[in-house]
Amino acid sequence: MKVIFMGTPAFSVPALDALERAGHDILCVYTQPPRPAGRGKKERPSPVHQRGEALGLTVRHPKSLKGEDVQADFAALKADVAVVVAYGLILPQAVLDAPSHGCLNIHASLLPRWRGAAPIHRAVMAGDKETGVCIMQMEAGLDTGPVLLREATPIGASETTGDLHDRLSDMGARLIVETLAKIATLTPQPQPGEGVTYAEKIDKAEARIDWTHPAEKVARHINGLSPFPGAWTQVGDERLKLLRATTAEGMGQPGAHLGGFRIACGDGAVQVLEAQRQGKRPMSGHDILRGLALPDRL
Repeated sequence: MKVIFMGTPAFSVPALDALERAGHDILCVYTQPPRPAGRGKKERPSPVHQRGEALGLTVRHPKSLKGEDVQADFAALKADVAVVVAYGLILPQAVLDAPSHGCLNIHASLLPRWRGAAPIHRAVMAGDKETGVCIMQMEAGLDTGPVLLREATPIGASETTGDLHDRLSDMGARLIVETLAKIATLTPQPQPGEGVTYAEKIDKAEARIDWTHPAEKVARHINGLSPFPGAWTQVGDERLKLLRATTAEGMGQPGAHLGGFRIACGDGAVQVLEAQRQGKRPMSGHDILRGLALPDRL
């Protein structure tokens, strides 16, 4: 098929690669403009931009799709379908209507649960037992369109957003290729009206750990915000990121150090499995304590 690909972060790259390997004619790649990054704040192209150029594809990065000239350029490609995955810009109706088969979105949740910006984070933080990927026919509403294919995957007790990110990215790449192969025979299924939830964008202000919460909620908070932005607690003058945790036996005042890297919560305790000091690489909870003495209470 003649495909327009629209994506920005690393999550989107496996889908681009899968479409290229499957032999689809990728007419153009749309991505967000380069952003300042690194210590020098030099403009850096997005992961999709870099991968598109490496594949020898035409890459466009408009700041918006609202202009008539941008929409005319999009329509002039005469695509069969646009594949959208974590693009990050609103698609006006003229863009949604331009490809003959419309625009298909790879969404990392089991819709209608977790519509919106941060479905992977929110699924882990909420304690969902499973998540997955939906291939959705896009319409004007926020992730409200009918679903063509879906696949579920369990969420392990100590799995992080980073773990799921990689698995769901690969799953979405496989499902979009399957969808395009079957598109003439698939019947879009409207989303049910019940069970709708919204995955609000992660705010860095959420990241500080509140040890008064039950251990299960604290562990989900740590795992759900890993690796970014990273849940943190204060140790002396240092902000320590906790990147993986599980519930554990133990009781004490919230924040009390119970030995090893086991911390008391409002109810129960958590065992920290992975953490990261400022300016250092992530380490196991055991290894990080070789150079860091935890206080009696965090």
